[in-house]
Amino acid sequence: MSANQADIKRDIGFYETLLNAIPSSVLLVGRDLRIALASRNFLEKSRRTEGQTLGRRLPEVFPPAILDQSGLIRHIQRVFDTNQPTAGEKITYRAPGGLMRIYYYRVLPLPGRDKLEFAILIMEDVTEQDRLSADIRQTERHLSIVVESTSEIILSTAPRGQILSWNQSAQRISGFTPQEVQGRRFYEFCAPEHQDDVQRLFSERREGKNPERLEWDLVTKSNKKISISWIWSPMMNDQGETIGIVAVGRDLTESRRVEAQLLQAQKLAALGVMGGGIAHELRNPLAICSSAAQFLMEDEITPEFRRECAQKVQQGTQRASAIIEHLLKFTRPSEWTKLAKCDLLTVLNETLESVTNQSNLQNIELSLQLPDAPAFVHGDAHLLQQVFANLLLNAIQSMPSGGHLQVIAATSLHQVSVRVVDTGCGILAADLDKIYDPFYSKSLSQKGIGLGLALCYAIVKQHAGNIEVDSVSGQGSTFTVRLPLSQD
Repeated sequence: MSANQADIKRDIGFYETLLNAIPSSVLLVGRDLRIALASRNFLEKSRRTEGQTLGRRLPEVFPPAILDQSGLIRHIQRVFDTNQPTAGEKITYRAPGGLMRIYYYRVLPLPGRDKLEFAILIMEDVTEQDRLSADIRQTERHLSIVVESTSEIILSTAPRGQILSWNQSAQRISGFTPQEVQGRRFYEFCAPEHQDDVQRLFSERREGKNPERLEWDLVTKSNKKISISWIWSPMMNDQGETIGIVAVGRDLTESRRVEAQLLQAQKLAALGVMGGGIAHELRNPLAICSSAAQFLMEDEITPEFRRECAQKVQQGTQRASAIIEHLLKFTRPSEWTKLAKCDLLTVLNETLESVTNQSNLQNIELSLQLPDAPAFVHGDAHLLQQVFANLLLNAIQSMPSGGHLQVIAATSLHQVSVRVVDTGCGILAADLDKIYDPFYSKSLSQKGIGLGLALCYAIVKQHAGNIEVDSVSGQGSTFTVRLPLSQD
């Protein structure tokens, strides 16, 4: 063996040790394209033995289709010609009986003692990374389609409010293209009265605060204001730092239009009910007055009958006056409410005394549960008595064959609650949302004018309270009145 051959053998042994320490697939290729060395990683990935690989030319190891596709032989020959490494390339390789793998490879010159004897082919398995990148690209495309297909405004900004992205809905609603808004502050596109609030929001978002859903007007390219409901969410990095903000905005124009139409329809319906109720209630006393007046114009009537007719006229006018008075109270509660400190328990006791006789006549068992200490509220004792009188009388009328009527009062830290519980006929589920409407009456006796619960509702609201009902048809009703306790 010559000294040169010994040197080459020694070098190959060193290279073999070095290649096996590298986690990539590495081949040492000579000028004749024969493989001098193959790393253990390559042999395992290609499912080849050393005997099937070493000393063989590249076309015997790699399928022709792969060599043609990658231009691998051409790149190796260029390294030998230029003594310069190649740029990175991608190659797809399937070992016999194995799965398709994707490699990123480079060819590097390996200078010898006298001349370039070998080139190093380094192949890095990037199959999983490539698949992950494909999945990421697919996810990004999917998210992009979602963002661009939605009817909501979706935009992103830097922490200080500079606009980074602006979807098609944002362009359609505002008239501004993404290029026109890129880098500009978001508050510039908001109505002047909202700009301070917008800038405050970005400041709070940087400090980690979570504002509620907000409504700000967006100023379009044509200088038109559009009401938008916004939801803001921070974009966080792995360290929990806010690196941007995502905003989703919903155009409220259509919903506001529908709401306005619904409100107008409700107003017209309420006006129709009220007008019909007023006409119905006034027609009866006016008819009595008209009939009595006709008799009074006749000459041949007895004094007793004349007196009776005059009484009918007086009663009819009083009835009409009472209807008008109740209607005025309902429509202008602020003009007749005079509030002062009063004990609600005293109001309840006085109210119960006024209905005791009627409850006894109808064989109704009446019970009262009151706290020991007074419950002072800021209100009008007379009007509050009217509320509970209406509730009690309604309960009594719902039990024509007798039953049990309970009045239960309780106090908490800031409020007093009064429950009026009966075992009467109850209220149909379909009627529960209408019982506070004026002139809507389901009274068994039909003696009322349908303003009782409407007045109760108006009075309780005037006292900064709430009134609730829980009822099951055929099983009774529970009305609960809650009023704030006086803090004086």
